[in-house]
Amino acid sequence: MIIQLNTDKNLAGTEKLSVYLTSLISEELSRFSNQITRVEVHLSDENGPKEGLNDKRCIIEARLEGMKPIAVTNHADTQELAFEGAIEKLKTSLETVIGRLRNH
Repeated sequence: MIIQLNTDKNLAGTEKLSVYLTSLISEELSRFSNQITRVEVHLSDENGPKEGLNDKRCIIEARLEGMKPIAVTNHADTQELAFEGAIEKLKTSLETVIGRLRNH
């Protein structure tokens, strides 16, 4: 599973953040690792330097072998909360899609 992190110009994509997100993705999606070929994380700050509620956005796209990608979006007050909410949404979507495949 290839993991790629992207940030917009308003957020610093530090090495520490990259290591944290990569390890969390590997851990949280480990049971789907046979089906997932690539995960792309897009973090952005929609208000730039201005303060705002829920202005951090995280989009996670998982590419499944032989299927269309699954993408989820989550907004929160911090990068970490936006990411954690998005990974939970992605896990729910993957469970639904993979569960349907197993039932057919």
